[in-house]
Amino acid sequence: MTADRQPLRAVIADDQALVRTGFKMILAADGIEVAAEAADGAEAVAAVRRTRPDVVLMDIRMPEMDGIEATRRIVGDAGQAGTRVVILTTYDLDHYVYAALTAGASGFLLKDVTPEHLVSALRLVRTGDALLAPAITRRLIERFAPHDEPQITAPHRDLSGLTPRELEVLRLLATGLSNAELASRLFLSPTTVKSHVGRILSKLDLRDRVQAVVFAYETGLISPGGAPR
Repeated sequence: MTADRQPLRAVIADDQALVRTGFKMILAADGIEVAAEAADGAEAVAAVRRTRPDVVLMDIRMPEMDGIEATRRIVGDAGQAGTRVVILTTYDLDHYVYAALTAGASGFLLKDVTPEHLVSALRLVRTGDALLAPAITRRLIERFAPHDEPQITAPHRDLSGLTPRELEVLRLLATGLSNAELASRLFLSPTTVKSHVGRILSKLDLRDRVQAVVFAYETGLISPGGAPR
């Protein structure tokens, strides 16, 4: 059985029992197994280590350890390389979301998400795609990222490892262009663009397109406002 046909397994982390129950019922109705529930970040980290789920639905505001720190620990755990974190938030463009994305989350959902959107979103993230469109991620970063000097890049994520074409693709990707738009702009086939994006993510040790956008801002490749440097 291929990975995309295997039953999807999830962990739900939220300090409100009714919220966890509601999401669990929605997921179970669509054949998604809820491997564990957690009432705070520490419980979420322990549950992920114990059950190794495909996806974690992570609330941000929780006692003891918040969802941002829990996300950072889960993403940073080499043993959980295949686990994706989706942030649950009450308000659109919550200022905590940027911190969660930089901690390694693959996207976010509002808590009033429809059952159909919730299920399709988790299945999308499970395949390795980013839940947020790059343009939405860019809007988040422009609103909440500090507008000072770019952060120092870790050696294994040095931009010098990219070819000139890959650097060009990353710049454009970070401005919010889709693969189809990249292909049109660069006069390349969508398949070629997809290959370039895949190599960029691999070389920079990035999980998905969301992280690529964050990375482009943090290294100063793109400045707030979308202008490449």
